[in-house]
Amino acid sequence: MDLDPARCPVALTVSVIGGKWKPTILFHLHGHPRRFNELRRLVPDVTQRMLTLQLRALEDDGIVRRIDHATVPPHVEYRLTAYGATLGPIIEAMQRWGEHHIASRARRVA
Repeated sequence: MDLDPARCPVALTVSVIGGKWKPTILFHLHGHPRRFNELRRLVPDVTQRMLTLQLRALEDDGIVRRIDHATVPPHVEYRLTAYGATLGPIIEAMQRWGEHHIASRARRVA
């Protein structure tokens, strides 16, 4: 099987939305624009630098849009683009699978 992202659609998808932090960031942005510090609270183990890098990578791929609000104090908001919102079914499927897995593990332990 060819795992080159240029030729394998699954490898390409994983290269865009995979990794330790991107799926969780996308989950929290799904349906909700979020401020940077709100994302930091929702993903507490990510460093500020790593969150910035991951958000920039998602921006570069057209998945996330950064919005600078001209307010005092200034704040930045992130939201999924229309293109990024097409990942909704994938995010929702991952959520359902995770919930099922948690329940399955709990049953096995009990």
